[in-house]
Amino acid sequence: MNHLIQEIKHIIHQAKNQAVRAVDVQRVLMYWHIGERIFVAEQGEQHRADYGTYLIKNLAKQLEPEFGSGFSERQLELCRQFYRLFPIVSALRTELEINYKKNYSIFRQPETQFNHLI
Repeated sequence: MNHLIQEIKHIIHQAKNQAVRAVDVQRVLMYWHIGERIFVAEQGEQHRADYGTYLIKNLAKQLEPEFGSGFSERQLELCRQFYRLFPIVSALRTELEINYKKNYSIFRQPETQFNHLI
C-alpha cells in the first residue's frame, strides 16, 4: 500500500510541475504577442514621433484596471522590448524548450530585465 501511495504522489507532483511549465510558456508567449502588436502598431504610425509613448500609455490606461499591474506602462514597454529581442516566435519557443532544462536561465540571468515575466 505504501508503494502505491508513493507512486500516486509522484504522478500528482509530475502533473503539477508540467502544468506550471505549460502556464509559464503560455504567459511568455502572451507577452511576446503583446509586444509584437505594440511594435507593429508603432511601425504603422512612424510619421508620429510621439505615437509609441501615447500608445503604451493608452494601452496601460485601458488594460491595467481590468488585468492589474502586470499591464502597466513599464510592463508593456518590456513586452515591446521582449518582442524586439526575439522577433521570431519559433526561435523564442526553441529557446524556451532548451532553457526549461536549464531552469529558465535565459530569463533568470541577473542582467536580464525580463526576470519578472515568468
